[in-house]
Amino acid sequence: MTAKSAEEQKVRLDKWLWAARFYKTRSLAKEAIEGGKVHYNSQRTKPGKLVETGAKLTLRLGWQEKVVIIDGISDRRRGAPEAQTLYHETEDSVKRREDLAWQRKTMQAAQLPPARRPNKKDRRDIRRFREQQGI
Repeated sequence: MTAKSAEEQKVRLDKWLWAARFYKTRSLAKEAIEGGKVHYNSQRTKPGKLVETGAKLTLRLGWQEKVVIIDGISDRRRGAPEAQTLYHETEDSVKRREDLAWQRKTMQAAQLPPARRPNKKDRRDIRRFREQQGI
């Protein structure tokens, strides 16, 4: 391994997350890391942390929480198929995400929308009720 290839392997965590297409910009990746939404080997970290292959990342992205293992290191953002070769998601993480998605769908289906929209009198009654309740 030459000195140049060793230098290329030194990539900051925020830059790697951007290159792996978890975040659209490096600043968003940096904010997520600083906000505690990214854990490197089960610990909070800083955006300047140098990533290593085999490290475990826990990412919270909206409703989802992904646990990925770093397979490759890159500081260049390329197409999605190439970016997916930089990591793999653990089987437990995939199963847990699918279960939570199913739970959210069933909860949403259980809450039926109202049969009709409120008419003018109903809206007045709702407004009056909210004013009385201080809402």
